[in-house]
Amino acid sequence: MSKVLPTPAKRILPSKEATLFKELLTLYETRQLKKGLKTSDQILKKFPEHGETICMKGLILTHMGRREEGIDLVKKGVRLDLTSHICWHVFGLIQKGEKNYEEALKSYTQALRFDKENLNILRDAAQLQTQLRLFDGLVETRHTLLRIRPTLRQHWIALAVAYHLSGNLPEARKTLEHYERTLKNISDYDIEHSETLLYHIHLLEEMGEFTEALSLLDVNAKSRAIVDRTAIMETRARLLSKLGSDEAEHAWRALIEHNPECYDYYRGYLSNQGISFDSPSTEALETLRLFSTQLPKATAPRRLALNIATGDDFLDLVKPYLLSGLTKGIPSLFVDVKALYTDDAKRQVIEDIVETARADFSPESASPSSSSAAAGAEPTTYLWTLYFLAQHYSYLNRPKDALKTIEVALAHTPTLPELHTAKGRALKRAGDPFGAARAVDEARLLDGQDRFLNTKTAKYLLRAGLVDEASAILGLFTKKDAASPGADLEDMQSLLYLTEEADAHYRNGKLNLALKKYLAVQKIFNEIEDDQYDFHGYNLRKFTLNIYMKLIKWEDHLRSHPAYVKAALSASRIYVAVHDDPSIASAATSAPLTDAEKKAKKKAKKAAQKVQEDNKKAAAPSAHEDKGLEAGPAKDDDPEGLKLLSVDDPLERAAKLLQPLHNLVTDNIDVWIVIYDVAIRRKKFLQAVKALNHAHALDSEHPELHVRLVHFRQAFSALREPLPAPVGPLVLEALQKLLPDELSLDTYNSQYLQRHASEPRSVLAAAKVAQTLEAPLPDVEATVFSVLGPESKLDIPAALDIMSFLTYIKSERVEEFRSACDERFELSTVFKPAAELEALKKWARAGEEGFKDESEAKQEDVVSP
Repeated sequence: MSKVLPTPAKRILPSKEATLFKELLTLYETRQLKKGLKTSDQILKKFPEHGETICMKGLILTHMGRREEGIDLVKKGVRLDLTSHICWHVFGLIQKGEKNYEEALKSYTQALRFDKENLNILRDAAQLQTQLRLFDGLVETRHTLLRIRPTLRQHWIALAVAYHLSGNLPEARKTLEHYERTLKNISDYDIEHSETLLYHIHLLEEMGEFTEALSLLDVNAKSRAIVDRTAIMETRARLLSKLGSDEAEHAWRALIEHNPECYDYYRGYLSNQGISFDSPSTEALETLRLFSTQLPKATAPRRLALNIATGDDFLDLVKPYLLSGLTKGIPSLFVDVKALYTDDAKRQVIEDIVETARADFSPESASPSSSSAAAGAEPTTYLWTLYFLAQHYSYLNRPKDALKTIEVALAHTPTLPELHTAKGRALKRAGDPFGAARAVDEARLLDGQDRFLNTKTAKYLLRAGLVDEASAILGLFTKKDAASPGADLEDMQSLLYLTEEADAHYRNGKLNLALKKYLAVQKIFNEIEDDQYDFHGYNLRKFTLNIYMKLIKWEDHLRSHPAYVKAALSASRIYVAVHDDPSIASAATSAPLTDAEKKAKKKAKKAAQKVQEDNKKAAAPSAHEDKGLEAGPAKDDDPEGLKLLSVDDPLERAAKLLQPLHNLVTDNIDVWIVIYDVAIRRKKFLQAVKALNHAHALDSEHPELHVRLVHFRQAFSALREPLPAPVGPLVLEALQKLLPDELSLDTYNSQYLQRHASEPRSVLAAAKVAQTLEAPLPDVEATVFSVLGPESKLDIPAALDIMSFLTYIKSERVEEFRSACDERFELSTVFKPAAELEALKKWARAGEEGFKDESEAKQEDVVSP
């Protein structure tokens, strides 16, 4: 038997105060906060050091918005009574509200030492253990909850889920079976019971018990205990396929008839026949053709057939598919078929068909094709054909053909927004961000209520570096009482806006503002991760177990999202740059503001003050108001991001950003390059060489890897003292495999350049290495200028990077290279002289000025009293 600890004398209250304390607990639970505060003061008037009352008063104050005062009282109360489960529970609640889950769990663990069977504490502890992925402890906690309250259905299910999450599937199965045997008098169409049965079936499927899973499914489907008919059909078809049953074909066919547009059903049907999409076969093609005949209105079988058809079969199938889409005027037709362009032969067939259709559908066509589709075509068919071709040419980097086709289409119908957006896309790919922004803005002006066109215009303005103009456009749809359009979009967790504006600031050289936006992306992912906490209890209460298990897996891979990866890499590069050159931070701090920036800053400050005043009015004290335990939004005392850029530990912050990517994004070579950049500067040689090994395994000839290998050899050779064992020998061994000692760096670099003489980025990498090896400046310049040769595959992004490098090494031939690129990329504007670029910016702004003024006027109306 466990020994019961005596109650400390200082915790014991007289009868009257003990009754008041019980009343205090009730008042808190019913959220009668003002009465609760008065009650706590009554107790503390006579017993000012009663820890539990002090903690409860602090908790109530926290709920009433007096957060700092409340937290101080809770900490004081815990110190006064370290053996009270109430004190530790309250402290855990406060820590949980601050998202400090590890410390909150420690507090709950302490509380459970003094009250082992407190249901509320146990439930909270279980949710924290799930949040922290401490599944072994979760099983123990769920066992305790079930032992205390075995009649509660939720506790049985929660224990099964805990076993499942910990990897103990047999015990999860036993728990579910025992639970189901205890059920009596289940009502018809019980959704909770239905979801539990489906979860049980999926658990058996995961264990490989397909026969038992199918039997359980059939029994409960016939009795209508499972009410989700689609889930029954999908699960049954999947199980029958895994069992190799003859009934599987019929099950998949029934699913296809149930939803003929679901690609997965066709893949399941073909997979059941032993046919894979990875290896096209005549049998698969015939099957899909048969489905196309049986389901004439379905698009999916006809589209899937295009993936596997080749030669004449592809021509026979794609021609009616394209002509049907053009005749119906489907704007997304090109997006639908562009995945086929990986096959050059298919791409050419599509181009020939649509070019022929253009000639047939053209109003000037003297002798239309015998095709019945062409003979009776509507005038709009010709328009959508031109639209398709324009996208086709733009995608294939033939901007002249694309723009020429778009102009014909605009002459035909100048009021179709899609044509203007296509023109903008073609200009963007041709290297004219200013013309692209104007073109997309013209599309927006055709439909001012279209939020998509508004967003698209803002995105293109950001790509052109016109941040203020983009903000004005976005302000037409954001809340007018927000501090700024950007603040509202950040509250709405708009990853598109944050990444695009951050990139715009990065290109404009404003690293402080770029860093602030990149870190705002990180903050959003932190919030998404925190948001899952409530679902650990909610999903178990609602018995939505299958979607809950998917949520857990999704959250575990949350930071593999492209937006987080991009933000983490870009922010880390900024931190590395600040570490290498601290003057960047000081330069950003002392940089003078332009007139436009001063005006925008002043306007934002006034709007922020107005919002703050409104919040104060809305936050007037109320007797029953519950502000919750979570900390409110922190005041932004660094709106320009200058403090973020001037931190003392930039490398540590970069390492923290990159940490989730080590295991989640293993196939992205850029991730490993940046991990190396941070690790080598932190003197983490083993981590650095591991990153190089990963990058080498992904692409041994990658240009950035070439630069880093040379950098690593130099850094290792420059060590004053050898690295201690076992790190030193391991690093040396790895380096010998990557870049042997007997190979001089000059020879290694020249060999690399010879292998990749026609690849601009590889040539740039060789030039960077040559500059690092202190080669004469004319030699480095000669290497760089070789990208202008006729055999070089120079593109605009690579040319811009080369210009940046020439500027960095203070070459006198920057202007020569710029002029050569300007001549080479005729439609591009990014290589124009500085004066012309400013004129182009003003021209791009001209289309926004009216709406910018309108947005400012609306903002002034909000700000003014």
